[in-house]
Order: sequence, then structure tokens, then C-alpha cells
Amino acid sequence: MVFKKIEENFEELKKGNEEFIKYGLIDKEDALKLFEINHWSDYLRLFNIASKVRDYFKKEIEITSTIHITNICKVNPKCHYCGFAAGTSREGYYKPFRISDEDIKKSAIAIEESGICRVSCSSAHGYGGREVLRALKIVKENTNLEVLVNAGADLTEETIKEMKKYGIDTICCNLETTNEELFNKVKPGEKLEDRIKVCKLVRKYDIELSSGLLIGIGESYEDRVEHLFYLKELGVGEIPIMGFNPYKDTPMENHPKCSALEQAKTIAITRLIFPDIRITSPTPTIGAELVQFALLGGASNLATVIPDNHPMNIKGVGNPRTGNLNEVIKMISELGLKPKLNLSKINSKN
Repeated sequence: MVFKKIEENFEELKKGNEEFIKYGLIDKEDALKLFEINHWSDYLRLFNIASKVRDYFKKEIEITSTIHITNICKVNPKCHYCGFAAGTSREGYYKPFRISDEDIKKSAIAIEESGICRVSCSSAHGYGGREVLRALKIVKENTNLEVLVNAGADLTEETIKEMKKYGIDTICCNLETTNEELFNKVKPGEKLEDRIKVCKLVRKYDIELSSGLLIGIGESYEDRVEHLFYLKELGVGEIPIMGFNPYKDTPMENHPKCSALEQAKTIAITRLIFPDIRITSPTPTIGAELVQFALLGGASNLATVIPDNHPMNIKGVGNPRTGNLNEVIKMISELGLKPKLNLSKINSKN
């Protein structure tokens, strides 16, 4: 019966009932029922309606590339799953680095020339957001790329205000889980309340907030539902759905990875709660070769996509593999969807 209700609500939305945009097509009880589906026919119905909702609001699939600024992280002890910070995993960025202004500039120009329209600039914790602010200034001065920055809870109010001055498009601060006991277990060097504080500051200054879920770390379906509806209260404009993928040498290296199907189901349910926002699947966490699952589930943005001309060796957070731009474009097109690309940049390069 829940599918019939969703379809009826979607028809009302298309007739102009904006209540279904604001509050979503499903409530908490519906969401929990959908999380508990386990038959292929139910998956197909869920993906079908979620994709239709996405296509109603999003005519193109966005593509977001990445520049990593520094992996020298001052969180102690380190997050139990992290393969990004220096010294955490031989698969990841094991050696410490901090890239130069010139390298940021070169990377941003190369990303724009590939036709990608958006870039994520991320840094480790311990700089008050100054490292991602440095990147923001350089990218905005040298390109027309949309910019998301991600430094987790390592942002001050003053830095956020300065980012707004320099034209920031989106600030990401992933809560990862709102189950505080679980948060403390997997992120013993951080506090959930610090991340929530940053999210609220981003909204205070009317900047688009990106905040996502890390799934498959031991949370329940009830945890996911509560988390998603809390994000609605915060007023997010983007939700990344990240499936746990173990990095070698970390305390969670033997924890099972989250399946692509589970990630797609979570994306689809998120789409029904948030019909019109950007829902992101980072290619490393779902598996660069499995992004079709995310698109079938209603994702509208694929992240950590690296063009061939990117001058740096980029590794994914959660998995060292990243999505290649040419392969991602092919996957999007094979599903009959349209990738968002700046064709004028591609044509001028050719």
C-alpha cells in the first residue's frame, strides 16, 4: 500500500501541491517500511518511483570533481574508518601533504576544461577552515566552477562568513550518523554536537548546506530514518549517501562493506523524503563501476569524478578508487540520462 500512497502523493505534487515538496512524499513510518523491503519486485517499484521524482526536478545529472588540499589531520584519536589522513592506511594518502596555491589553480583549470561544472575542495581537520578557504579563493579567481568545501567540523563562524564573501556555493559538514553512541565509537576524536553546530552556522548565513549519511557502520534502519528527518529540520540542500567501504590498516578494516544495493535503497528513500534537492553518490563509496545503482535509486549528482587531464593523483575517501569522467558520462548516457557538462569549455579546448 505504501507504493500506492507515494504515487498518489507524487501526482498531487505535479499538480502544484508544494506541501509534498516541503514535507516529502513519505513520513517516518513509510520510510521504515521501505527500508525493510527485501524482494526484487519491491526494489524495482521503489527505484522506478524514486527515479521519476528525480527526473521531474532534475533534467541533468550533475558531476562533481575533487581537489584534496591537505591530509595532515589533527583529530586524535583518528576516525576508525579513515584512510584519508596521513599515516592511517597504506591504500590511502599515507604520506602527509599540503598542496600549493599553484597546484590548486592547475587542478581547478583542468577540471573546468574537462567540462565538469562543480568541484569539491576538502581538507583535514585542524585549520579552522582556512585551508578550504584558501582553495575557494583560488578556484573562484581562476574559474567559473561551482565550489563545495568540506572540512567537517573544522570551521569557525568567521571563516564561514568570509567564504560567503568569496562566493561559496555549498559547505559540506557530514553528520555521518545521528546515533551519538555509534558516532562516538567510530569517531572517538570528534563530537557530534560540533558538527551539528557547524551545520547550523552554515544555514544561519543562508549558504547551501550539504550533510550526509555514512551507512553500513552499525546503524539501524531507525537510525537512518531519524537522521534523514533531522536533516529536513536543518534545511539541507544536498545529501551525500556514502556506503562504508573498509580501508586496510584502519581499526575497521575487517568491518563488512556496504552493498551498492543498500546504498541505492537509501538514496531512493532519501529522494522520496527530499523530492527536489541534490542527492549525491560519491563514486568511491558505491564503487566506481556500480554508479548505475545510485542513478537507478534517484541520485542527481555523482562525486569524486576525475577527468583524464587532472594533474594530481586523487584517491577517494572510503575507497582509493575514483570515478573516471569518460566512464561516468558513458554510464549516465547508457541509462538515458543527460550529464551536466559545460560543452563550451570542451569545444574551446578541442
